[in-house]
Amino acid sequence: MIIYDKKQHIFQLNTKSTSYMIGITPEGYLGHIYYGERLQHIDGGYLLRMEEYPYTPERNKREKCVFLESFPMELPTGGIGDFRESCLDIRDEHGCLGTEILYKEHRIYSGKTPLEGLPASFVTASQMDTEDAGTAVQTLELICQDRVLGVEVVLSYTAFEREDVITRSVRVHNRGEQTLTIEKIYSACLDMDYEEDYELLTLPGAWARERRIQRRRIGYGRQSAASIRGESGHQEHPFIALVTPGTTQTQGDVYAMHFVYSGNFLGQVEVSQHDMIRMTMGIHSYEFGWKLTPGQSFQAPEVVLTYSSEGLGKMTRSLHDFYREHLIRSRYKNTERPILINNWEATYFDFTTEKLLDIAQTAKDCGIELFVMDDGWFGRRNNDESSLGDWYVNEAKLTGGLKYLVDSINKIGLKFGIWFEPEMISPDSDLFRAHPDWMIQIPGREPTLSRAQGVLDLSNPEVEEYAYESVARILRSAPIMYVKWDMNRQLSDLGSAYLSKEHGRELLRYVLAVYRMQERLIKEFPDLLLENCSGGGGRFDPGMLYYSPQIWCSDDTDAVERLGIQEGTALIYPLSTIGAHVSVCPNHTVGRNTPFVTRGHVALAGTFGYELDVTKLSEEEKALIREQTEMYHTYQLLIRNGDYYRLASYAENHYYDAYMVVSKDQKEALMTFVQVLAEPNRRSRKVHLQGLDPEAVYYCDVTQREYTGEILMKGGMLIGDLWGDAVSRLYHFEKR
Repeated sequence: MIIYDKKQHIFQLNTKSTSYMIGITPEGYLGHIYYGERLQHIDGGYLLRMEEYPYTPERNKREKCVFLESFPMELPTGGIGDFRESCLDIRDEHGCLGTEILYKEHRIYSGKTPLEGLPASFVTASQMDTEDAGTAVQTLELICQDRVLGVEVVLSYTAFEREDVITRSVRVHNRGEQTLTIEKIYSACLDMDYEEDYELLTLPGAWARERRIQRRRIGYGRQSAASIRGESGHQEHPFIALVTPGTTQTQGDVYAMHFVYSGNFLGQVEVSQHDMIRMTMGIHSYEFGWKLTPGQSFQAPEVVLTYSSEGLGKMTRSLHDFYREHLIRSRYKNTERPILINNWEATYFDFTTEKLLDIAQTAKDCGIELFVMDDGWFGRRNNDESSLGDWYVNEAKLTGGLKYLVDSINKIGLKFGIWFEPEMISPDSDLFRAHPDWMIQIPGREPTLSRAQGVLDLSNPEVEEYAYESVARILRSAPIMYVKWDMNRQLSDLGSAYLSKEHGRELLRYVLAVYRMQERLIKEFPDLLLENCSGGGGRFDPGMLYYSPQIWCSDDTDAVERLGIQEGTALIYPLSTIGAHVSVCPNHTVGRNTPFVTRGHVALAGTFGYELDVTKLSEEEKALIREQTEMYHTYQLLIRNGDYYRLASYAENHYYDAYMVVSKDQKEALMTFVQVLAEPNRRSRKVHLQGLDPEAVYYCDVTQREYTGEILMKGGMLIGDLWGDAVSRLYHFEKR
């Protein structure tokens, strides 16, 4: 998979369908040669244009600056003449900014080394034991050095052959004698000729309308997606892709980068004066600075790269397979997860033990398997203005205590889950009154609140320990199998009473502390089902998936809105990771009424559950829940493990939405069709299916007839007999 041609000084990384090539100049600069469809031969060093003006510095020192700003760097550095976006800026103890890394040596080995303290892709021992595993995953480490600074920089590339993915990360070692400051460090760069009129694909949004697909033309200069909120955020997403004009689900070139990190990020493309395009991704440099004393190292997070010459659909399925096999670790990854009901939209803060038990009993009768108690069970938490940090049970609400409630719900026949927001602190709390210095804030300035709360300074080990024990102590007290870990505000007022002035720009330590806490949690409670959340989908990123197999997708549970939200999410994440529930109508976010059946069909493309007061439903609606829970059990294995295909987008055509999941062996498929807006005088719609075996014959349960896979894909499926807005239908196909 990874080959080094000593004669040409070229590295070639191969996956099933792609090749990635790196060249070395005589001086030791690492240059990007090629990323695209798989090559059968190692060649292409001439593409670095070393024989053209301005030549390399070895031949033309007087124009080194021109060389640096036109050479396709594998990891460009700042301060020495490349005026495009740099990926590594280091300031020395004299205050000078300048870094130049040159190739020293390399290592190639099977498998992959973990990134200390960070979520990252992995190869398990069982995966390595399988046949030809030694060639299925291989790693290249390019060891570079800056002799002036005494710095060693390791560029790591891991090629995942079957999934067509290459991951990249950067590690910096201070081998010198002075204390240095890393002021910027990105994990990946892709320098290419601007041969196509590329479009930039991003996933912007807002609270309750996360991850909407956006494509825009690229011009000269810099265009980006970024967050400086201390989390990946609702507003942008740590994913960018370059796509050729006219790219669809099935055709066109796609270059994608996805960041395995949950804090500030920048994904950027830049078109230069020399008609080159530079694509970069990493930790945002805003308020970032890391002191590196002699002997210390810094590890940057990982970026996932994939290339597709077969449109967005191929990219999607590569990422889905990669995350399922090499990022999600939970024991629930490959098991049927319980259907849950959450009491938030049923009761908000107004509940008692009796009310919760009433919901649980009715839910059990409808086929639901897990009861989740949301916000409001602790401290004096009767609204959202107090008590975050006071993680003791409010027995005025929960008469008999938490253990009594959990045991009672277990006797009903349901498992029990609970909500926490352990990273936060309310100014109106016993914790804040005892430790006001535990909140992130700027000395002398009134703190900026959001949702009447502040953020705990998790860079302080004492605060981190308190936050972890607050959760763990509750979990030790009763048989709790599920935790919803929430985070309802971003970071601002970036001051720390714990960090010294020298380390004040290291609030990256906050994110690392969150990772440590969640790592401890899943190790201490290995049977725990952890679901991350951040005001809905504000921290839905690959970093969080390393700890929890599912993330609450959005606080907006309206079925029509969810079509767009889940389309953008499923573009890069497996359906099994998408927290999706059926809620009551009129919907609490947008006030829309949609059929109960449609709400179930849309939530099926996710983890599936309920967010309502089941005791207030009609008998007809309760009967529909029983049907939907059976529907989930029937299709959950296919949805969890199958290949996802996007057939039509309501966001694009404004009338209907369609997608399908096909089993890996192509024996079974499930298509979901939602008619969002009905039209008068409309004949049946035609939808072209994907992913089927063209030679096979499939039986459809709705039409009760047989079709060849070929005709369903090339001729299409006719969708008719739907009447009304927001109505839906499932089509199940089985190979005969």
